Amino acid sequence: MAHADIILPTEPAAELPVVRPVGLADLRDALAKGLDDFRVMPTHAIFLSLIYPIVGFALASATFGYDVIPLLYPLAAGFALIGPFAAVGLYELSRRRELGLDMSWKHAFDVIHSPSLWGITALGLLLVALFCVWVAVADAIYASTLGQEPLTLSEFVRKVLTTPEGQKLILVGNAVGFLFAALAFALSAVSFPLMLDRNVGVAVAITTSVNAIRKNPLTMAAWGVLVVGGLVIGSLPFFFGLAVVMPVLGHSTWHLYRKVVEPDTGRRPEYHPQPRGKHYAADFPVSLFVPSKPSEEP
Repeated sequence: MAHADIILPTEPAAELPVVRPVGLADLRDALAKGLDDFRVMPTHAIFLSLIYPIVGFALASATFGYDVIPLLYPLAAGFALIGPFAAVGLYELSRRRELGLDMSWKHAFDVIHSPSLWGITALGLLLVALFCVWVAVADAIYASTLGQEPLTLSEFVRKVLTTPEGQKLILVGNAVGFLFAALAFALSAVSFPLMLDRNVGVAVAITTSVNAIRKNPLTMAAWGVLVVGGLVIGSLPFFFGLAVVMPVLGHSTWHLYRKVVEPDTGRRPEYHPQPRGKHYAADFPVSLFVPSKPSEEP
């Protein structure tokens, strides 16, 4: 039934995850625990997080021939939209540390064995689509205010800061960007950690995320501002600052989820990679399609 729970929840409404009130002290504690996770697992976290600044740098480089300068800020701000999906592996490492399990970096990819994998993937693709739409809209706003003529960095800064068109770009661009960020935050504030922790679908996860914001508007707003600010700052030096910002925020998000959503006393879903058995040359090509039995050797 895990595949059937991608969109519609299988749990009755009365059994949806219970959201608890949290305050600024809880945010500080979540950040402290996230920093502690980062100290304990720095190599693993940095290894994972380097994927995302490299991708961001590649995106910026790919657009350089077009005109990278107007897109740098939208790309940097856009990481707030896909950040929750990009940090799934970090949530998994924090989850494993919490349970006293092995924290090797390879376990960050154990999410592919999660019963909620299809829901995680569906919501992740939704955030990626939202990111793409945001970049397209930001480019359209820029073209409608400052035009499409390529500018040097100094010309761009001068026009943005000293012309009426530049002021309009700042106001409209940030207002529209805020709407995109608010939508992404509502969809994913605690959604991914919840789907890792329990076998629930996208509808349940999003509903719980929205409920968490409704019950804790000021606290969750402060958390959203902190996340966006951290991601933007980390993106400024060609996205490489995300190698530190990303793991800290990712681990902290897991601990914030633990504070916001009341623990389920039911059985936790277990998922582990299936052990691989030995393959022999005589089995080819049948072994490509029929899984072998796990090896019984110690």
